[in-house]
Amino acid sequence: MTDQESWTIGRLLNWTTDFLRDKGADSPRLDAEVLLAHARGCQRIELYTAFEEAADEALRESFRDLVRRRAAGTPVAYLVGHREFFSLSFQVSPDVLIPRSETELIVVRVLDLAKSQAATQSLRIVDVGTGSGILAVCCAKHLPTAQVTAIDVSPQALAIASANAEQHDVADRIDFVESDLFSSVTPQHEYDVIVSNPPYVATHEMSELDPGVREYEPHLALDGGEQGTEVIARLIPQAAERLRPGGWLLIEVGPYNAQRVEQLVGEENSLSLEVTIPDLAGHPRVVQAKRQ
Repeated sequence: MTDQESWTIGRLLNWTTDFLRDKGADSPRLDAEVLLAHARGCQRIELYTAFEEAADEALRESFRDLVRRRAAGTPVAYLVGHREFFSLSFQVSPDVLIPRSETELIVVRVLDLAKSQAATQSLRIVDVGTGSGILAVCCAKHLPTAQVTAIDVSPQALAIASANAEQHDVADRIDFVESDLFSSVTPQHEYDVIVSNPPYVATHEMSELDPGVREYEPHLALDGGEQGTEVIARLIPQAAERLRPGGWLLIEVGPYNAQRVEQLVGEENSLSLEVTIPDLAGHPRVVQAKRQ
């Protein structure tokens, strides 16, 4: 970015797209647009009407730093401080996982379950391992009568989740609890739905993750122990103690340990295993159980 030709918005995008592609980025054009929109303080769509606009030195310097860090591996979401999930924008930081589209399957399923409830019933929903709060906030946002509890062992994650709840005007209907799973929650059969996106990567598979995930995202939220089911094995019986009869447990899993999670559900006498929901690639993604 040092020659004499004028650096316009369009030229910056084209140059950066090629640069990030050479560095191995999966989505170089999208990365370039998101980073430039962030540096420019505008919506990404606004770039398309500004291709011929000259980029001043301050903008180029700010953008150059973001591109340098992206090329070194830092995820875009951490660079700009937010990520979209279920059509809502969520604050993120290295204290929480970056939201992924597969997790939206849980929100869709909760909304489907809510349709089968009496119109006057206020669902009680718990999000275990809430992270940035995406599941808790989306459930509260789309189910205005629901009462939601968001649990996480990390106080830093809870602070981000709380900020996201405030941002989306649902903080008054979400209780935030610092707890290792349900250890700080009384065992009472009172919840209608328990959802969780727990750590489910086997420890020996951590080294095989994409470097951007392995090096920047919190291992606490990724590493699920030897088989990837260490946390899930503790969660299932604790959830069973807290679901009302007819209540549902929804757990996001990895394709390689879904069968093991289904076995763990089958070993819990008070739960009946329901059909596991596949993701768009056809892989098993959300294990479902119903309290008998």
